[in-house]
Amino acid sequence: MAVVVSAGIHRYPVDLGMAGNFVILAKTGISAVPTCTIIGDIAVCPIDRSGLTGWSEIVDPSNVFSTSAQVNGKLFAADYALPTSFILVKAVNNMKTAYDDAARRTNPDFTELGAGDISGLTLAPALYKWSNTVVIKGNVTLHGGPNDVWIFQVAGGLSQASATRIVLAGGARAKNIFWQSAGVVALGTSAHLKGIVLGATGITLNTGATVNGRLLSQTAVTLIMNTVTAP
Repeated sequence: MAVVVSAGIHRYPVDLGMAGNFVILAKTGISAVPTCTIIGDIAVCPIDRSGLTGWSEIVDPSNVFSTSAQVNGKLFAADYALPTSFILVKAVNNMKTAYDDAARRTNPDFTELGAGDISGLTLAPALYKWSNTVVIKGNVTLHGGPNDVWIFQVAGGLSQASATRIVLAGGARAKNIFWQSAGVVALGTSAHLKGIVLGATGITLNTGATVNGRLLSQTAVTLIMNTVTAP
C-alpha cells in the first residue's frame, strides 16, 4: 500500500539560468537511436557538433543552429557561429551552478527514505536526501500544489524500472521537481519520468522511455527511441 509522506517547510525551486532554455543539455554528447521525438531545443558544449549523433541534423545557412526531423526545436553545438558558443558556455556554467544548488540544500525533510527504494510511495513536496542509489520499481506519486517543490538529493545513481511512472497529483508540475544525481540516471524500457534531471554523470533512456522535464548532464545523454518534452 502506498505511503503518504508529510511535508516539511516550503522549498524554493532550483534556478536553472540559461540551462533552462534547453530540454536536453550535455557536455560530452547527445546520442539518439531513431526515431526520437524531442520537444524543445537541445545542445552540447564544450564538445563540438561531433557530439550530436543519430540526429541527421541539417545545419542552418547561418551556421548558428541546426534542425532535425526528430526535434521540434533547434540543435546547438559549441562550434556553431556566434552567438551560439557564448550562449552555450553560459548555459553549461548555469547547469553546474544549478546542480550544486540542488546538492547543497541543507536540512532535508527526509533522509534515507525507504533505504533508497521509493517504489509505490506518495511523496509530498519536500527535500529528500540519500547517501546511495535510489531505485523506483513501482509507480511513485508526487502530490502537491502547482507551486510546491520537490528536490531529491541522490549521492549515488537513480534507477527507474521498466514500465514504471512518476505520477503527478493535486496540481503538481514537472518544472518544480528536481532529481539531482551524482551517479548514472537510467530509465528502463517504457518508463516515464517527470521533472528536471541534474546529472553529474550519464543519463540513459532505454527503448521507449519518456520524460516530461529536462535532461541536464555534465557528461552525456543517451536516447533510444524516446520522447522528451520540455515542461
